[in-house]
Amino acid sequence: MRRVGSQVGMVAWSAGAAARRLGAVALVVVTVAGSQASAGAPPTPAGTDCADYPATRIRAIQGASHRSPLSGQQSTRGVVAAVGRTGLWLQDPCPDRSPATAEGLYVHLGAAPTVAIGDEVTVVGTVAERRPGGANTGNLTLTELTAATVTRLGARALPAPVVVGKGGRVPPAMVIDDDATGSVETSGAFEPTEDGIDFWESLEGMRVQIAGAVAVGPRTARGEIAVVPAGAGLRTPRGGIVARADDFNPERVIIDDRLAPTPTANTGDTFAVDPVGVLDYDFGAFKLLPTTSPTVTDRGLTGEKASAAASGQLAVATFNVENLDPGDPPTRFQRLARTVVEGLAAPDLVILEEVQDDDGPSNTAVVSAGRTVAALTAAISAAGGPRYAFRQVDPVDDADGGEPGGNIRNVFLYRADRGLSFVDRPGGAATVDSGVVAENGRPRLAHSPGRIAPGAAAWAASRKPLVGEFRWNGRTVFVVANHFGSKGGDDPLVGHRQPPVRSSEVKRHQQATIVNGFVRRVLAVDPDAAVVVAGDINDFEFSTTTDLLVAGGALVDLPRTLPAAERYTYVYEGNSQVLDHILLSPWLAARKPAYDIVHVNAEFADQVSDHDPQVVRLAF
Repeated sequence: MRRVGSQVGMVAWSAGAAARRLGAVALVVVTVAGSQASAGAPPTPAGTDCADYPATRIRAIQGASHRSPLSGQQSTRGVVAAVGRTGLWLQDPCPDRSPATAEGLYVHLGAAPTVAIGDEVTVVGTVAERRPGGANTGNLTLTELTAATVTRLGARALPAPVVVGKGGRVPPAMVIDDDATGSVETSGAFEPTEDGIDFWESLEGMRVQIAGAVAVGPRTARGEIAVVPAGAGLRTPRGGIVARADDFNPERVIIDDRLAPTPTANTGDTFAVDPVGVLDYDFGAFKLLPTTSPTVTDRGLTGEKASAAASGQLAVATFNVENLDPGDPPTRFQRLARTVVEGLAAPDLVILEEVQDDDGPSNTAVVSAGRTVAALTAAISAAGGPRYAFRQVDPVDDADGGEPGGNIRNVFLYRADRGLSFVDRPGGAATVDSGVVAENGRPRLAHSPGRIAPGAAAWAASRKPLVGEFRWNGRTVFVVANHFGSKGGDDPLVGHRQPPVRSSEVKRHQQATIVNGFVRRVLAVDPDAAVVVAGDINDFEFSTTTDLLVAGGALVDLPRTLPAAERYTYVYEGNSQVLDHILLSPWLAARKPAYDIVHVNAEFADQVSDHDPQVVRLAF
């Protein structure tokens, strides 16, 4: 879920874009120097005739740092490279040889500019550092001129864009920053050739061209497309770029629709012409703002389909259905049903996350989800799938986080026509711990379905694990459905605090320790017990959270068994990454499980959920 959650590097939706679009009231004076040139005059070639430029060039205002070395009122000159609703981007047509100082600058006017792209102007304004979203965010600042007086001198050819990628400046391939100690604005060296955060800062406000750009994520609802230059990073077989413990891909940049609409794009799509725009920063990421809409070349990416379970195989899937509720249109239920039936091949057990209550986000006392689940199971049957039964535990109202009023929870869907059955042990409830009981030398649950340690502080305002006892081919299978705390509140990957502060990890580490302890209690009774732990863990396969889940050999994390290029269930800001996991107890893991992440959602602009489901086929 990303309506209320976030991910490493994600910051809460800020007021930054609104501030940029609406602006603050500022003094704006635009004059025309009639003796210089008229609007229709032929442009002067870029890179010539800069002898009369003022001593304070744009690069002096930007400086070789994340904050301007200058303050107070400054006068500079340049060519209008782009025009927004409340300001303009100015670029020096005669750059120097230093790659460390940006030649572009945003001029905040607070009203629509009366100059146009290609106008040469002088600007007198006050140097300011604005942090999008406010002082309490982890965002970088933007160097701007405010309260500006703009004087048009004439027309001039635009400076050529700086090429990023092959044939131009190549961004750092792995390092975002490796020398700051707290903030890149006050510590560390400014090294554009070494640190990705400094590389993009050195291009702030300038015209930039991404050579051989490839979309490494779908166009989002906010009109953003994450791209990398050709040849970047560890690529997925389907065109994305993989996040790893030592590489969060600093070569990524986000094409934004602030100045021109962006087209629909899926992961792996390319561009008919290399995208060109001015470089900006907002919402924790550097943004490329094209002044004309780029054209996308469709790569023809299609959704995957899992193999059906063979006779004797138990198929277990997990799927975050992103705030599903009865108010969603029937077409959404139909698409989710087709994903279960066709994409996942109708597995025996489907562990669902983010199932909302029967009145969805309406903040009432309703906590039951029978209508929501019934609508989904009916849609699955209508799509040619089996009849699924379900088990779940209603939460305490407004106690499990997620969208306010939604009461999201985990749910078991299971089919009984292939031999799987559910063992009901009454007494489970929202606040009741379903403990492990030893009976005749075998473990069983005190309550099934039930919850694990629902009163622990680790689960405050978070989904509690749902645990159930199943029978398959005469053997007990314990299943734990999870949805750990979100990454909300973490610093952005490309923010001023480096390394980023990931405060949300504390809760997930506690949650992982609790689930690991539950599995160990089962294994203490029977080391060969069959245990499946699955769901949206909201953390990577290389994270401490996952280390704590598998601690002591209690579990084997299946995403870690895949080749590195195939480890992803989610795409955020172009980073393909694992958030969802299936983990198995040692006895199950030793039986050569067939595991598959089924890519049907995360890579596509038209997605029915933001997570990809996954399935494992277990042979007993």
